[in-house]
Amino acid sequence: MHDAMMDKAQELGRLIGQTGEYRTLERARESVTGDRELNAMIESLSQLEAELAGAMQRGEEPSRQSAEAYENALMRVQANSQYQSLVAAQSNFDKLLGRVNDQIGKGMEAGSRSRIILPD
Repeated sequence: MHDAMMDKAQELGRLIGQTGEYRTLERARESVTGDRELNAMIESLSQLEAELAGAMQRGEEPSRQSAEAYENALMRVQANSQYQSLVAAQSNFDKLLGRVNDQIGKGMEAGSRSRIILPD
């Protein structure tokens, strides 16, 4: 039984990989990965975020300069069209996965009401 379930899971994964949402997400990821300037901005943002988090963990108030640098870096990243495309593609893909999970849940509910019990 588990082999059949794993086969169905693999088939579902294959079908999801063929959707427009998944393909758009992959193109957006590749676009972001290939943009050196955007990657540098994201790296800078990550470093600033780590600095702010470290200060807060130590119970320190982050400096105004650090907070402003973080906000500026965040705005630059969020204003980038490739980053915006990635966020939109991820959101659309997440919605697709949500619908798939809803259908799996409905199938599980139907299966739990069945009198047939399949062997392990």
